[in-house]
Amino acid sequence: MKRLLRVSFDIFIMSVIPIVSWFLLGIILDERLINIYTLTYPMQCLMSMIVAIFGGGANICIYKDNNKNSADNGIIIGSFFSIIIYGIVILNVRKYISFMNMDIIIYETFCVFSLFQILFYTILELILTKLYYKEENKKANKIAFIYNLIGFLSLIITALVTKSQIITSIVTGIILFIMILYFYFKNIDKIDFKLNLANCLKYNSVSFIIGFMFLIIYLFGFSNSFVYGESYIIAITFVTLVTDMQWDITEAVKTVAKVDISKKKFDYDFHLKNAIKLHILLIISVLLMVIVVYPFYKPDIGIMSIFLVIHIIDFILGPFIEIKTCFLQLEDSAFKMTTNIIISYLIRTILSFTPTPFCTIIGQLWATIYEFTCTKINYRKYLNRVKRDKV
Repeated sequence: MKRLLRVSFDIFIMSVIPIVSWFLLGIILDERLINIYTLTYPMQCLMSMIVAIFGGGANICIYKDNNKNSADNGIIIGSFFSIIIYGIVILNVRKYISFMNMDIIIYETFCVFSLFQILFYTILELILTKLYYKEENKKANKIAFIYNLIGFLSLIITALVTKSQIITSIVTGIILFIMILYFYFKNIDKIDFKLNLANCLKYNSVSFIIGFMFLIIYLFGFSNSFVYGESYIIAITFVTLVTDMQWDITEAVKTVAKVDISKKKFDYDFHLKNAIKLHILLIISVLLMVIVVYPFYKPDIGIMSIFLVIHIIDFILGPFIEIKTCFLQLEDSAFKMTTNIIISYLIRTILSFTPTPFCTIIGQLWATIYEFTCTKINYRKYLNRVKRDKV
């Protein structure tokens, strides 16, 4: 549980800082800036996809393929891909904002800043993932804390002093860039550019597929929902703010499980027990955040409640899905688990196109039910097969 909480701490810091930052920028500069969080939220899914291959996948290759330099190679190659992908989005930022049915004039400056921020977070995640697999969790905690604290202070102080979106974006962006360069070169040991991308994807295909499907779901789902007006934009933004940090933290469950599975130290009951404890803490934190943040946004209670209740149901079922999925992917059939995830998220993706402002949350509910059922059946089949083989 201690190791799980250490990994959770980094994810917590990297999730809560952007939330608090946009909240304060809304107070200091323009109250509408809080909507930047949901505007660029789909782009966070690109980060998940890149880290799945060049972070988690590359580190698993160390143990599965005996490629000692794959983690460092993953950081280098992953950073290169990140710069290209996010660069394309930044160059077409006006088209992106227009597609999301939001105002270009209001949101352009900080949308660009947010995209650069996500790019830097992607590179930082690649570095931290390497440290998790080396079990250097204290070092990872320190890096995450320093980077986010300095970045947060520079952003808020510059905004308070200058009251300018452009100056705040440029000054903070330069500071973040310098820190990323420093941590980048301090944590890369040896590079030979040898990386089996097929195996990187194979070992972490579930996380990659989830990231890709989320990109489609939120890109088109949010665009669809925002058409229904400000009350839905505010409610969706509110629920996203009070749950997104917690959803990011659940990645710690998968990270720790994959580390132990790859090192043959996995204990299902132990990991499940710790995952349940963590998810209970996350549900409590969601409810506390609702109480604290509600007076500032005052979203429609009916709309908010529908989104929030389904998120809590998802949190309750999460540990049983996540632990089984990680185990079956690495020890049974990566193809089978990836196929299940694809079907699950296809259901969610299709439902995100339905003509209702609740399209994304309806899809989320049905995807969770499907995943819970399939992972339970597949895990039972695996155990029965192992028992037969021992006879």
